[in-house]
Amino acid sequence: QVQLQESGGGPVQAGGSLTLSCAPSSTYCMAWFRQAPGKEREEVALINSDDSNTTYANPVKGRFTISRDSAKNTLYLQMNLLKPDDTAMYYCAATYRLGGYCTWRPVYWGQGTQVTVSS
Repeated sequence: QVQLQESGGGPVQAGGSLTLSCAPSSTYCMAWFRQAPGKEREEVALINSDDSNTTYANPVKGRFTISRDSAKNTLYLQMNLLKPDDTAMYYCAATYRLGGYCTWRPVYWGQGTQVTVSS
């Protein structure tokens, strides 16, 4: 289900930074995914319901940060030191929780925002 709206994507040079936004953000588990043409969807970052824990895929560890602004009901993905391999359509999603753990299983999605990193 398309119930979220991503923004902030665009062209950027390698080594640069972008911040993606997703609204409205809920108090549930939230995640960012990405998909490049001809490739499978990749998990990027996950944040739990009270923002106390985050999980990152290995390719983005140390470069990307997922966060949430409760006052603005907005989810963010801060992307630094961007590489051409980061080029993809980026999607945010609310995800299911299993016990005390957030999963990568989406409940609903946004339509995506394109990030293109030039070499």
